[in-house]
Amino acid sequence: MIGSVDENLPRSETAHVNLTVPELIEKAIARGEGILADSGALVAYTGEHTGRSPKDRFIVAHGESKDRIEWGGFNQPIDPEAFDRLTARAVEHHKDRDLFIVDGYVGADPAYRIKVRVIAEFAWHALFVRELFRRPTAEELEDFEPDFTLISASTLKADPERDGTNSGTFVGLDLERRKVVIIGTKYAGEMKKSIFSAANYLLPTQGVLTMHCSANVGANDDDVALFFGLSGTGKTTLSADEGRSLIGDDEHGWSDNGVFNLEGGCYAKCIDLSPEKEPQIYGAIRFGSILENVVVNEDRAADYQDSTHTENTRAVYPIEFIPGYDDDGKAGHAATVVFLTADAFGVLPPVARLNRESSIYHFLSGFTSKLAGTEVGLGTEPEATFSTCFGAPFLPLSPVVYAEMLAERIERHRSRVFLINTGWTGGPYGVGERIDLPTTRRIVRAAISGELNDVETKRDPIFNLAIPVSCPGVPEEILDPRATWSNEEDYEAKARDLAQRFHKNFDTFSGAVSQPVKDAGPAPV
Repeated sequence: MIGSVDENLPRSETAHVNLTVPELIEKAIARGEGILADSGALVAYTGEHTGRSPKDRFIVAHGESKDRIEWGGFNQPIDPEAFDRLTARAVEHHKDRDLFIVDGYVGADPAYRIKVRVIAEFAWHALFVRELFRRPTAEELEDFEPDFTLISASTLKADPERDGTNSGTFVGLDLERRKVVIIGTKYAGEMKKSIFSAANYLLPTQGVLTMHCSANVGANDDDVALFFGLSGTGKTTLSADEGRSLIGDDEHGWSDNGVFNLEGGCYAKCIDLSPEKEPQIYGAIRFGSILENVVVNEDRAADYQDSTHTENTRAVYPIEFIPGYDDDGKAGHAATVVFLTADAFGVLPPVARLNRESSIYHFLSGFTSKLAGTEVGLGTEPEATFSTCFGAPFLPLSPVVYAEMLAERIERHRSRVFLINTGWTGGPYGVGERIDLPTTRRIVRAAISGELNDVETKRDPIFNLAIPVSCPGVPEEILDPRATWSNEEDYEAKARDLAQRFHKNFDTFSGAVSQPVKDAGPAPV
């Protein structure tokens, strides 16, 4: 057990504790929280917030964590007294309301398991965490004592003047007293990401690298592949691949024992979902699943092309709904590490091979194009961004801590590392085309199988990347992004623009990494 929790928690005479999936669905429908789609999935809408609110997320600044957290950016401090006042408001808000309580685990490896209790005001939120966290057995629930407690008061509003918040929404983590309080948002993803942010603080102290990645495994227990990347880059889609078992789709740990899933379910983007392109995800949407902010027609059929509510439509389902999932949720060490990026500039190659230094450089850079809808305030077009370790909003410690842990594991286990672009080719967003999924799948399979190990590479003069000159089953002309543009001068200008952005972003780490790591980035422009 990692630690105890404050007993000052919401209480109600109508508390529903660890209900079954059918019971939670019945409650959600009876309370008007959602409807059933023709697939059997529960459809729920989150209202004003259809993505995370990073500017409303705070960490309590006290105790040992105050000195260990990398303050600034996404890690905003709040005084313990302010957190306590907001907690008291959430407790009072829950008084005399129906409460839905769910107990679950974070971590498939029992050696690093975190016990979590969620107290929510919506039945569909309880279903969400029941399907996403790992589910204890009936025997384990008998003496369940949580290490971490999350209180979600979705319909309560914070008062910035009185409470010291930035808006009516508040997401607060107290890492010392093992508590999360969420106020003023119905977006269920806040619950998931808050708990995994806590894990990203707690587990590295036990020698576990926590990772925002998906993972799958082949027939051999050490044939593990990791897929890093922000929302919309393809982590969930590419890791759900026929012929390989899914370990998990978003959050993992890498210990001396191997790679293990932190979750018990999947939270997949489903805009433009189709049975042809993503059959495993499409087939997982059935009774027991949740469709979040997905439009359904009069016949209750989901319209995955309709982005009326948001581009950030989601499907939630337990991992066992994916055929061939890994029942243990853990395997050996990673043989292949893939960094996914959705490059809206259209200048990065579909695949590049990375060595140790370039792996550290691109892991710390975390370049991608943030897609519309994944956060409050994003517009309708992708936005070029750098997110350290492909998950900066969820990392309380210094990024260098996670990077050094990853580099050590890559070196020790001789992992192959690739940068794979799932974004645009032939021009930037609005001019070029997005690399099609079958092509990306073929590249990923070649990387994992070892087919790219001995392929000749050529060095990109701007990005300093080792680009394979051939890839089985992939047209050679798309491997060199320069050759896909109709005007080479336009390509050169856009590529140098992006290279300059890499340099400016990496200045943050200039005093924290070695010269060979700095030199592994784009050439000076």
